[in-house]
Amino acid sequence: MKNFRLLREYLRGSGKTYILTLTAVLLMTVFSSMTPLVIAFTVDSVIGGKPVDLPAFLESRIDAESAVAYIRNNLWIILLVLVSITLLQGVFLFLRGKYSAVSAQVSSKRMREKLYDHLQHLPFDYHVKAQTGDLIQRCTSDIETVQNFIASQSVDALQIIAQVIVVLSIMISMSLRYTLISIALVPIVFVITVRFFINMMKVFIRSDEAEGHMTTTLQENLTGVRVVKAFGAQNFEMEKFDEKNRTFRDLSMKIIRLMANFWSGTDLLCMLQHALVIAVGAYWVVKDQVTIGTVVAFSSYTGMLVWPLRNLGQMMGFMGQAFVSLGRLQEILDNKPEDYTTGSRPPVEGEIVFDNVSFEYEKGKPVLEGISFRIEKGSTVAILGGTGSGKSSLVHLLLRLYDYTSGSIRIDGTELKDISREWIRKNIGIVLQEPFLFSRSIRENIRMGAGQLSDEQILAVARVACVDQDIQEFENGYDTIVGERGVTLSGGQRQRVAIARTIARSVPILIFDDSLSAVDTETDAQIRQALKERRKNTTTIIISHRITTLSEADRILVLDRGRIVQTGTHEELINVEGPYRRIWEIQSTLGEEAV
Repeated sequence: MKNFRLLREYLRGSGKTYILTLTAVLLMTVFSSMTPLVIAFTVDSVIGGKPVDLPAFLESRIDAESAVAYIRNNLWIILLVLVSITLLQGVFLFLRGKYSAVSAQVSSKRMREKLYDHLQHLPFDYHVKAQTGDLIQRCTSDIETVQNFIASQSVDALQIIAQVIVVLSIMISMSLRYTLISIALVPIVFVITVRFFINMMKVFIRSDEAEGHMTTTLQENLTGVRVVKAFGAQNFEMEKFDEKNRTFRDLSMKIIRLMANFWSGTDLLCMLQHALVIAVGAYWVVKDQVTIGTVVAFSSYTGMLVWPLRNLGQMMGFMGQAFVSLGRLQEILDNKPEDYTTGSRPPVEGEIVFDNVSFEYEKGKPVLEGISFRIEKGSTVAILGGTGSGKSSLVHLLLRLYDYTSGSIRIDGTELKDISREWIRKNIGIVLQEPFLFSRSIRENIRMGAGQLSDEQILAVARVACVDQDIQEFENGYDTIVGERGVTLSGGQRQRVAIARTIARSVPILIFDDSLSAVDTETDAQIRQALKERRKNTTTIIISHRITTLSEADRILVLDRGRIVQTGTHEELINVEGPYRRIWEIQSTLGEEAV
């Protein structure tokens, strides 16, 4: 029942169209079931001369013998009836296809939008743990599977059910005994069909997961193609992909073998059922127990009954695939999105206070412990620390990508947890060490998130980021397409474009998370000087391993294993023993040797 609720949720918004599809299916089934009756009437009464049994209320109004005689002398009437039935059947077949396709496309569009919107609002932690390739596969292949099921297989299944009901009703009304003969092998076909469905479900779940793993491997390889080529790891990547591809192939072959066994076995049973109907019918005709027209009709109806029931196994297999895909889509939707609706929107000027803040990703494994410091509005604070010291985690807390476990963070006196996530992120700009650029022009990348910037404003922020000259040297200037993830730019150029994109927003709080690591010392100094002149009222947090980048900060925090072990200005810290001084001495020595 859960799967049917998922399907109903998927169809929400296109229910009326789907009802029209079902109406067309029912009418098409009714008209297709009339053809054998017309043929039986022609063989028995028009050609064979058998009296026509009319309902009691029609006997007094219609002279059956005269009507049959007239039709016998004008056989074109039978042709006209058959052509009319076929035309009507074709019209409703067209309408069935049209409305089912519209319903499937509308539902799929809505589900794609719903999934995309949901993914946009899921917590940062979800995306850290999720496999990108698997998410892509769910949002494309799984939706396509459900779409095909709605547009084709589900309609076919409903048509089969309607056809079985209509045909059985007609057959029973003609001869109950002959009907029982005509469905003698149906229970066996049905049992085989159910078993096929159960086995297909098990294998398809594994196959779908294997396809997701293969997609993830492909996506990772294409994303990290520079690393693969730089390390000459093509053979290693091929072996890894071959393994995933082989697993997917083996499971796909298992599905094919299941289908082959099912088709061959049920084909044999259906042909035997047909043969049984004709053989018994021929024997009864000789014994004058049924008419030739009845045998012809039952032969047609048996085909309309048995073959669709056999095809119902395939429909059930497709239904199993669709339900697996629906379940995988629902797994995404079951994850609770971040709350963007609640929280205050106070004016943000830039004062930041950490008061005994602690944080842990996993219970019992603290990342930050007892962090306390204060950043005055408009001041610059630098953070130094080794890998795993908690620098990036501290930034994540400020952006409310995660919420702190204990303690208090206040922005201009307001508790951070009471401020809307959307609002705080609009007022904080961050440049990451590995900036992400979209496959668009440099102009569009800089303008992203800042609204409609004029060309003069774009030039101004590019000059502050010391990237304007590089851009001007490109053939298309600011209209240069940077390629996927900014691959056509150097690491330093990507970082500087990202800096320009961030400062274009004119936010009260700026964070540079080791975002000057890919530029040389001279460019680093130029950027810092330009930023200093521009950000007079902007609170700035700089995370870096380069002492020259940190030295001009109003205050420097040194983190080690989630705790602040030193704090002070550059001059204060180099005059006391500690990690800051040791790093400064090492970098100073290396700098002198380089000169």
